[in-house]
Amino acid sequence: MGLGGDARGACAAPRWGGRADWGSPLCLRWVHSHVDVYNFTSNTWTDRFDMPKEMTHSHLGMVSDGRYVYAVSGQYGPQCHASINRNFVLDTKTKEWHELPPLPLPRYAPATQLWRGRLHVMGGGKEDRHEPGLEHWSLAVKDGKALENEWRVEVPIPRGGPHRACVVANDKLFVIGGQEGDFMAKPGSPIFKCVRRHEVVYGDVYMLDDGAEWKQVSPMPKPDSHIEFAWVVVNKSIEIVGGTTEKHPITKKMILVGEVFRFDLETLVWLNELRFALPLFQTWSVIGRMPFRIKTALAGYWEGWLYFTSGQRDRGPDNPAPKKVVGSMWRTRLHL
Repeated sequence: MGLGGDARGACAAPRWGGRADWGSPLCLRWVHSHVDVYNFTSNTWTDRFDMPKEMTHSHLGMVSDGRYVYAVSGQYGPQCHASINRNFVLDTKTKEWHELPPLPLPRYAPATQLWRGRLHVMGGGKEDRHEPGLEHWSLAVKDGKALENEWRVEVPIPRGGPHRACVVANDKLFVIGGQEGDFMAKPGSPIFKCVRRHEVVYGDVYMLDDGAEWKQVSPMPKPDSHIEFAWVVVNKSIEIVGGTTEKHPITKKMILVGEVFRFDLETLVWLNELRFALPLFQTWSVIGRMPFRIKTALAGYWEGWLYFTSGQRDRGPDNPAPKKVVGSMWRTRLHL
């Protein structure tokens, strides 16, 4: 499958690191503070409304139950500003916002998901933005309301860091890909200017099914990060689009990903204690390519169509380094 062509209307405000489709850094200098709404039935952008002024602009953890959208922690402001631990929930029918109990600690881009009646938040970057967090907390929620006043400590995730896909499928919690390390604020910079630090991108996949112990399953075909909202669940499989992989070995420039990956939930392969893959089935496969490489895309699925929008795309067919932040919407028929 080539994810080639059916370009739809562009999002009114190009962005990366947003979700469905939130405010986020338009570039390093500005941030958005509104929500754009896309209607899959009419294939148009149909609405826009404001976020709470106290809510973070990027690197949020985010998940929805279909009506209520939970937004967790993240970065407040452009460049490499500080993270805060405030959390909000949106009722998409009334467009009303409410605040949830704060996280025990701020986190950048934590893996976030609803599972068994609880809002789970794990990993992400710590307060310095670079050190990986391993902590895992959960909060009982129902119909957009917290049923508890404090977050509960859960089993830590074996490998920390931000920009990971976090998916619930077959009543199991999966955390996929990600990275250790990220840009940090330059010491003393009044604008919190971002400076690069060493990063390790990985393709590890972890699964929690009993709530007591993480299991490591088959890794992705290549290391992949910046995929936190670039996934959909379709026909007993998880599809992931784009991302970033290991840096160029000589130039050290970031390399974007253009593949569409499929994780087959029916041929799930665990890793044994010696960390060798059990030779049963091929869990991961590449099922197609996007029209260009892109990171922090937002993916969706509707009536047989796979969609993606927004993010930061490559410099061209022969240059996988990131350049322009885009707001275009693309879709393709998905045949599995």
